[in-house]
Amino acid sequence: MADIENVLLLAGDALLYFVALATLLRARDRIGLGPFFCALGVLHFLETYLASIFYVTLPLGIVASPGSTVLFTGKLMLLLLLYIREDAVVVRQPIYGLLFGNVLVFALGFILRHHNVLPLAAGRSADFAFLDEMGGLMVWGTAILFLDCIIIILFYERTRAWFGGHVFARLLVSSAAVLTFDQVAFFTGLHFLTGAGLPVLIGGWIAKMGAVALYSILGTLYLTRWDRPLGRRAAPRIRDVFDTLTYRERYENLLARTGCDALTGTLDRHSLEAYGRRAVDGAAEAGRPLSLLLIDLDHFKEFNDRYGHAAGDRMLKQVAHAIMTTTRLSDFTYRFGGEEFVVIADGLGADDGVELAERVRAGVAAARDPAGGQITVSIGVASCGRDAMGYDELFEVADRRLYEAKQGGRNRVVGRPSA
Repeated sequence: MADIENVLLLAGDALLYFVALATLLRARDRIGLGPFFCALGVLHFLETYLASIFYVTLPLGIVASPGSTVLFTGKLMLLLLLYIREDAVVVRQPIYGLLFGNVLVFALGFILRHHNVLPLAAGRSADFAFLDEMGGLMVWGTAILFLDCIIIILFYERTRAWFGGHVFARLLVSSAAVLTFDQVAFFTGLHFLTGAGLPVLIGGWIAKMGAVALYSILGTLYLTRWDRPLGRRAAPRIRDVFDTLTYRERYENLLARTGCDALTGTLDRHSLEAYGRRAVDGAAEAGRPLSLLLIDLDHFKEFNDRYGHAAGDRMLKQVAHAIMTTTRLSDFTYRFGGEEFVVIADGLGADDGVELAERVRAGVAAARDPAGGQITVSIGVASCGRDAMGYDELFEVADRRLYEAKQGGRNRVVGRPSA
């Protein structure tokens, strides 16, 4: 009976936490985001404290902490909602503040332990071992949160190709995937600092999945019923800590709320012109590999003429879906125009770029067109460094190889110079 009571209490905790923080988030236009960020910061200490010392039993022998189950899961969901309603630049602000403050705890703790302390009462003294443990867990947890936020945003955007406008499914799948990673990562630090055992890992994961389901429902209600979308605005360049990540330019453009092709859900040509140049310049400057895939549907004009534009539009959607589900989470897919698509694969060299193109070709070929026939594409691949160092030159190489693929019989990939 006590286990059921704990489940109900955790649900009550989650409901109170979400409603309170979501209320501050919704009021951001009137009172700013400061109160929301401050509340997250205050609750961060309680979250870490509970995760390190406070656990309850749930049905089936599950052991979980309200700190990670309710507070951390809720915080990640709220940061995702903040991204959806605002932009990347806003999301990163509380993470940087938490990370800086946690490191400062370590620094101040080191200085404070050298003070000559006046005891106020017998048996009461500063517990620096506890302070070190809490500081370590908070720094570790915030570092993981830093990665969590990047991954969950990328994952959430990728699920657009899988679930379209179904917000609940996108929140549920992206949150479940990222919090599985988070549970393993945080448990590693928790085990090292506190000696927590395997039941904490397994029980915590099960409890987090339950919290994910509840928060996904609440998040969907927030987005669809309570807080209507605001005007989109493009995020400025990310020039600080994110510069150390290979996601830097990809992340910025993924977070820019404009530039989507209305028919296929890919990014549009304007986004390609803006992002492609920066991506190639960044790869060339850093000596990092990058591949550009230029993809063209075979015999699309004949299909359009025979079956009509409505069927042609459905085919374009199918092809875009096949491309986006075959490429990596970090790759960007653009509709260049008509039946042509471009994929920017940062971090992939020549051989890997051709391998990716072959997967795309096979993925598209596995689909059926609206008339029941096979869909095929021809692909030209060019790689930064080996083929060209500038965007225009790289695109020209890919375009020549696409022409070779079509001349060679279509439904094929050309990614190397002709003999």
